[in-house]
Amino acid sequence: MAQTTPNHTQTVVGWAAHDSSGKISPFIFKRRENGENDVTIKILYCGMCHTDLHYARNDWGITMFPVVPGHEITGVITKVGGKVKGFKVGDRVGVGCIGASCLDCEFCRDSQENCCSNLQFTYNGIFWDGSITYGGYSQMLVADHRYVVHVPDNLPMDAVAPLLCAGITVFSPMKEHNLFQSPGKKLGVVGLGGLGHVAVKFGKAFGLHVTVISSSPSKEEEAKLRLGADAFLVSTDPTQMQGGARTLDFIINTVAAQHSLGPILELLKVNGTMVLVGAPDKPLELPSFPLIFGKRMVRGSILGGIKETQEMMNVCGEHNITCDVEVITPDYINQALTRLNNNDVRYRFVIDIASSTRVPSKL
Repeated sequence: MAQTTPNHTQTVVGWAAHDSSGKISPFIFKRRENGENDVTIKILYCGMCHTDLHYARNDWGITMFPVVPGHEITGVITKVGGKVKGFKVGDRVGVGCIGASCLDCEFCRDSQENCCSNLQFTYNGIFWDGSITYGGYSQMLVADHRYVVHVPDNLPMDAVAPLLCAGITVFSPMKEHNLFQSPGKKLGVVGLGGLGHVAVKFGKAFGLHVTVISSSPSKEEEAKLRLGADAFLVSTDPTQMQGGARTLDFIINTVAAQHSLGPILELLKVNGTMVLVGAPDKPLELPSFPLIFGKRMVRGSILGGIKETQEMMNVCGEHNITCDVEVITPDYINQALTRLNNNDVRYRFVIDIASSTRVPSKL
């Protein structure tokens, strides 16, 4: 494992965390030459996921510093390799969380690269050549075309970027459980943040009855009037939660903080399912009685395969679904991370990478 290999000859401007303080600063590094299966992408925008904050601070103890975060990348192709199919110079494209996989296991062959045991991420991963992967907080990316998707022409590149993580993270389990062919079904969305607000949009686009469950009463107006949710429950209000018992067919839980699943499970009908897509850094409380007496199921889900991600992009193009974003410049990254830590964003920061053509002296 090395930061680079002899094939890494292209000098790139980016922004990295160098230690567990999480402070992001300008960083000049090398990317590999464009290979026969690669495309080179001029990065225009990169979304800021809560995962970026965890990696920058080494919250999970797995960060390989320096780390260049960013896995919600949109841009334009500037170069294509000789074996690349389906992409050309000038195409509007996106790159999400997946940087590499084995390409040969049962999951890769079934377009479920996200389940490959050798999955490597767009940043803080180990690429096939042994080098550490660097993400989208940078001006250029070289990516294997098999992990790149097209962005529909009618969608803005900044508001599309978070779909490559937040979007596919909620789209995949909703599709797997046939919610997009079940108008009238009752969907619960726990947490109204970067993932939750997209889940609401998907639900409403496909005719579901959507209930938002949040610990913040102040989000009710936003959920109902602007995002179109049909109902809102305050998770800390026992009366409201009891009133919602056994009303939901399916729950997608996006909360990334420690919490008890018991009261939320009680909202499910008999045989209902809750899917966890948030990633708390501490174990969740899972009482057995709500599972046993309601014959309920709790499952997890991570991302989606590349084929499914392209399908999601096409669906978003057809239904004009994008994320609600606050666009920032690279010199605001540290302030944005602080606000992200405090949940002070509605609902995703997106870095305007193209606005910076030189390295600032400091952030």
